[in-house]
Amino acid sequence: MPDNRVLTIILNYKTPQMTLRAAKAAVGAMRHVDGEIVIIDNNSGDGSFEEIQSAAEKAGWCKDNHLRVLQSPVNGGFGAGMNVGLRAGFSDGSTPDYYYLQNSDAFPEINTISTLRDFMATQTDAGLAGSYVHGTDDVPHTTAFRFPTIAGEFEGAARTGLITRVLRHSVVAMDLPQTTCRVDWTAGASLMLRRDMIEAIDGFDETFFLYFEETELCHRAAQSGWNTYYVPESKIAHVGSVSTGMKKWQRTPQYWFEARHYYFVKTHGRAYAILADLARFAGGALYGLRRLIEGKPQVEPDHFTRDLLTHMLRGVSRRIPRPQTRFIPVAKEQK
Repeated sequence: MPDNRVLTIILNYKTPQMTLRAAKAAVGAMRHVDGEIVIIDNNSGDGSFEEIQSAAEKAGWCKDNHLRVLQSPVNGGFGAGMNVGLRAGFSDGSTPDYYYLQNSDAFPEINTISTLRDFMATQTDAGLAGSYVHGTDDVPHTTAFRFPTIAGEFEGAARTGLITRVLRHSVVAMDLPQTTCRVDWTAGASLMLRRDMIEAIDGFDETFFLYFEETELCHRAAQSGWNTYYVPESKIAHVGSVSTGMKKWQRTPQYWFEARHYYFVKTHGRAYAILADLARFAGGALYGLRRLIEGKPQVEPDHFTRDLLTHMLRGVSRRIPRPQTRFIPVAKEQK
């Protein structure tokens, strides 16, 4: 079998028309890449699966199984849905060399996928590689990050220039690199995964419903010796938050607090998670003082501090969930 084959995975949840736009872009980007595309409908329950299946067949994308549309039996969130795609493999039962994760509201350029594939093929320590992401208005999106820490939580909540300068090595959101480089983690809107890495560490932890799942995946990969890279030559346009509605949040949903808490507990322990909460409270209090004195704007959704406190107090005695990773079996190569 030829090497460097790619399985592109697109996850849909109640956005069939946007997903079809993303799929059309993926079909173009995969034209000169050996591999297949699979669209996973995350149990939308709104007719998305049937609509996408029908449109894909009408467009001729499904010919010779180049593109398949599958349905998850449950909506377990982003990681669980992507795990369905990872386990699916190719239509002939064989496994790809790389998995390319593409958001349903993201549109790769013609060479986006091949650029990431070629980079991974030559950079053998790379377990994951992500793209330069920009909005449909061409405004760059921040997609190169450091892992969250206690210091980073304080800096991010304080939003104060002097503190940022002092804690510059703990700032989670990095200035966008101009050249390819290692990062701690990068966003899952356009992300290439090496099969060997996935088989070594398992798939996404399905304890996360939404948010922090790719952060934890990159952290787990790093713990096993795999590096994450940011590759700005690979470019993709991204609308952002179409399925989650994050840009319009009036109040931060419970699953965001749960994901954040679980990330800190899993990667550093319960005591560290509590200290991270306290650091965020301290930074937020400092910014609140600046709001009173300097008239700074509100930046967090309503009741954020109260909700964070409530969740922290619940987390002190809450049982730590067992990780729900899903092993990706090695399929027998087809002759």
